[in-house]
Amino acid sequence: MSPAAFWCWNACVHCWRLRPSDTGLKWNEVKMPDYNDDVKRVVDRLIEEQRKMLSGYKDHKNVDKKMFEEAMDPKHVAISLTGEPTLYNKLEDLIMEFHRRGMTTFLVTRGVRPDVILNLKEKPSQLYISMEAYNKEMYEWLNQPLVPNAWELTMETLKGLPEYGRPTVLRITLMKGINMDEKAINGFAKIVEIMQPTYIEPKGYMYVGASMLRLSRDNMPTHDEVRKFAEELSKATGYPIRSESKPSRIVLLSKLDKPIRFGKGCPEGWNSEY
Repeated sequence: MSPAAFWCWNACVHCWRLRPSDTGLKWNEVKMPDYNDDVKRVVDRLIEEQRKMLSGYKDHKNVDKKMFEEAMDPKHVAISLTGEPTLYNKLEDLIMEFHRRGMTTFLVTRGVRPDVILNLKEKPSQLYISMEAYNKEMYEWLNQPLVPNAWELTMETLKGLPEYGRPTVLRITLMKGINMDEKAINGFAKIVEIMQPTYIEPKGYMYVGASMLRLSRDNMPTHDEVRKFAEELSKATGYPIRSESKPSRIVLLSKLDKPIRFGKGCPEGWNSEY
């Protein structure tokens, strides 16, 4: 889910969201209205819509009934980077409401709001920082900040994360021909040194949505190319490769011997999906 789909402090080249310039419409992308949503109602409606969306699959012959029932009672929620969720003025209340119901939360952000991220009294179960640039020059071109000092704000967030007290993830969206060379590996290794994340997730860019107006299919790396990047990043950081998913074109690195599980987790431990 996203509480801020139309608002963000970046206009990233690879983003699949439509921008005002793509639609001919105009709105203030960087200032989200101060909504007075009842967060209990927001969560109620999210669950209601999840169930409504899945209801038609109940009697399908290929649907596992146990899995269907589990999906009808969601236990995990991603507060997603569709827009910048830390712009939502009731983010902490929303996280608290999910936790009150026994749900785990995964907050995905660009890290541009250290004033919010580092001061949450109710922290998410796991925090994702999504990055594609490893220095300010690349950030200005690739992530196209809409506010001043966005790179410096991101660095401020990263510097506060070694003591965050929750699992953290550095997610790196990889674009072939843009941020996958040796310079990128060395640059991201420096980011890792600052952030000291629990996990690193190099993930291939997907040629979908409005990003097709700005990039090409050639920018979408294969899983083997993502894996090769992860191997080199592993050497540069000391984070071993723990798992991967070929369909998702993603590789997981961590210094942990065992993953931190939420809920039942995966009985096989670190799970490689082929």
